[in-house]
Amino acid sequence: MSDYLITKFHTYLLTEKRVASNTFSAYKRDIDQFMTYLASRKVTLDSVTIADVKEFLRHMKDTLCLSARSITRKISSLKVLFSYMHEHLGLPNVAEDLIFPKVEKNLPNYLNEQEVQQLLMAANHDQTDIGVRNKVIVYLLYVSGMRVSELINVQLSHLHFDTGFIDVLGKGGKMRMVPVPAPMLTLLQEYLNTVHGTFTKNGSRSTDYLFPIFYAGKIKPITRQAVWVILNQLCKKSGLNRTVFPHQLRHSLATHMFKNGVDLRSLQMLLGHETIATVQIYTHVETSHLRKVYDKKHPRS
Repeated sequence: MSDYLITKFHTYLLTEKRVASNTFSAYKRDIDQFMTYLASRKVTLDSVTIADVKEFLRHMKDTLCLSARSITRKISSLKVLFSYMHEHLGLPNVAEDLIFPKVEKNLPNYLNEQEVQQLLMAANHDQTDIGVRNKVIVYLLYVSGMRVSELINVQLSHLHFDTGFIDVLGKGGKMRMVPVPAPMLTLLQEYLNTVHGTFTKNGSRSTDYLFPIFYAGKIKPITRQAVWVILNQLCKKSGLNRTVFPHQLRHSLATHMFKNGVDLRSLQMLLGHETIATVQIYTHVETSHLRKVYDKKHPRS
């Protein structure tokens, strides 16, 4: 019975809820741990109680020394699971009253504007086909604020050169329109006219992927891991002596735009967050920035 319920839940996540692959993997990992725990206690999923759930969370915290953030994610996974079982199968929602632990909000790690400029300048130096493509990838990551998972799935049909927008398929299969500046549109057009075809086996095959690769006889989108490698190779060339993740470019754009006066609602729409509360973290970044400027510039500091 339990295996049947979990299989149906997996199908629900992928088809109805349409979660991203990374989100699905995280849900699956958390629920697999929960199922293993229940099996060790000889408890079935359809007979589980709130006491069983709380004991599982306590067990995970004590044995794995999990942080409040990790426990929060496991609670989220359990809430989604039991909400599904309640709504679709009529079983009690035993996770409904679970309380999330207080999680300390960390300021997002981002590059300052000079560091971004260093990185973009380094991307200009390699004029090979791969170098040109890598330049477009890094430029687009920054100017659009896209997640890397969104960028690798951009298709040619998503580009609207007439309006200056790109359709971006975000979390939960939700599409949003992201504006990009005119120089980026020019860069994209030049890339498409010159080197795009070389990544589809000498242009002999067509594809709608903006950043295709030819692998194992098939055309596929470039991988997240490849983008990470590209970014860090450029970081080394630029003289930035630290590891930079693609998501930091997203934080960098949001931070720079907020400092330059963009309102939170516009930032929320640009980044594709469901609630405005998610982007309020950037107000803390601005406060931190103000503190540094105050200490440096104030005549009495």
